Amino acid sequence: MAEQATLGALLLEEDAIATAIQYLRPEDFYTNANSKVYAAILNLFNKGVKADILTVTGELRQNGKLDEAGGPAYVASLTSVVPSSANIEYYAQTVASYALRRSLLRVSNEVIAKSFDESMESRMILEETQQQIFELSDKRQISSFKSAREILKDTIDIIEKLYNSKKEYTGLPSGFDDLDRLTSGFQPSELIIIGARPSMGKTALALSMAANMSIHKKIPTGFFTLEMSDLALMLRLISSEAMIESNAIRTGFLKSSEFQNILHAAGNIYEAPLYIVDMPNMKLLDLRAQARRLRAQQQVEIIFIDYLTLISSENFRLPRHEQIAEISRSLKGLARELNIPIVALSQLTREAEKDKPNLSSIRESGAIEQDADVVMFLHRERESDRKAEEPQSGEGSKTSLILAKQRNGPVGTIDLGFMSRYAKFIPWTQ
Repeated sequence: MAEQATLGALLLEEDAIATAIQYLRPEDFYTNANSKVYAAILNLFNKGVKADILTVTGELRQNGKLDEAGGPAYVASLTSVVPSSANIEYYAQTVASYALRRSLLRVSNEVIAKSFDESMESRMILEETQQQIFELSDKRQISSFKSAREILKDTIDIIEKLYNSKKEYTGLPSGFDDLDRLTSGFQPSELIIIGARPSMGKTALALSMAANMSIHKKIPTGFFTLEMSDLALMLRLISSEAMIESNAIRTGFLKSSEFQNILHAAGNIYEAPLYIVDMPNMKLLDLRAQARRLRAQQQVEIIFIDYLTLISSENFRLPRHEQIAEISRSLKGLARELNIPIVALSQLTREAEKDKPNLSSIRESGAIEQDADVVMFLHRERESDRKAEEPQSGEGSKTSLILAKQRNGPVGTIDLGFMSRYAKFIPWTQ
């Protein structure tokens, strides 16, 4: 009855389609005849033609769909179901609600069938189900319009809130002021790529940022380590926070004061909302599932991935560059779905060692460059060329962080100090 009432209202009032189109698509109608009639009304709307009994009948006849739509008599009968189009929004919402219920039943039946199929991995079933549910939710988001007056009010409210809070950045602070001034902090839904050649310190930079956020700012942070174990990562983190060489920690040759520093650093780390995922050979669907859990259960506000090209694609038969492209697109989609920044590390080509890296230096796929909202590179002169760049304290070497792409802001280069003894980056003060 709701389907017929919706179609009747659309035939009675030309402007009613603007309301219905926000909620309904032809496949949302249960009966095939009603679906064909609604599709014809949409076709007429796209052509700029008013929908009424004659034009809809003519459109259906022209497309050879009139019999499937119940014939001229059925189309004519629709206007007698409702007296006016006043309740079109209610009718459309009712049809959409029943369509959603049918979709949920379909997904449920598919899950039941897949659960009995022993040839399918359980985690694959879970990933596909999560994706189907998300797609249903995404499709049901209602689009609308706002006047400039309404948007301006919301914008001023945001500006006023920022003014009163006195926060320097709108996103999550990385802990490096020069970088945060360029980016205004890491923004929700952004995919951020940090690229470098091996031994440049990209893991150290990501860990320094994660420590700044989780330990010092108490921002819930997720860190996916695909290259080293969680224990090795924690050893690095303790060394960095306690400012004690990791080699001394590994050998146990520590002074009493150093051991106290370690305990103090460990206490700070213990209180930090930092969540480490250690899974070598991690598949893309595993990463997505874990990321969703971290967001839902621990409310993480940012995720670091060390590193992107170690993620395994489910479509292993594809060429490697296509696999990387799929992974890149998926991470961008995940950042939007969870509404948090995702920072992924990436290797660069050998050519990046000869000169300063650029966007073409990203290894294995140009899709990473296209999908990323922010791309930055670590670059340090060769050992023989940077003796004069050592700070007077001897605690670090000058490293350039090149912000090569920023979709919504400026690009530029900032200097960082790399304290190799502690695998830690600090702001460059000279």
